[in-house]
Amino acid sequence: MPHLADLRFRAATAFQRRIANPLLRRLPLQTVLETTGRVSGLPRRTPVGGRRVGDSFWLVAEFGERAQYIRNIRADPRVRVRIGGRWHPGTAHPLPDDDPVVRLRTLPRFNSAAVRLFGTELMTVRVDLDR
Repeated sequence: MPHLADLRFRAATAFQRRIANPLLRRLPLQTVLETTGRVSGLPRRTPVGGRRVGDSFWLVAEFGERAQYIRNIRADPRVRVRIGGRWHPGTAHPLPDDDPVVRLRTLPRFNSAAVRLFGTELMTVRVDLDR
């Protein structure tokens, strides 16, 4: 019998993949993380919530190592982040030792609430933006 966390993961990722992400990534002011697909080599764009602090962009992945964009970052940490309609190249760093619940308190509330509600394996990610 599937574990509750597995059911939440499957339901949330199916909804995101088929409905939410295709709509959100088209919105011009939606923050988007672009990784390189680890198998295809193609750009993969994922709407995210987070906040820029100086030359870094912080976000919390709701499914940690299970998130496709985390797997892509592990294969190639060079990414781009669209913030306020502008693309910024950088290098992503998953931070499994950072406390993601504490980190969420510093990020936009609406997205943070959704990450806490649906997330099963929270993980902080810092993107060091190029100057």
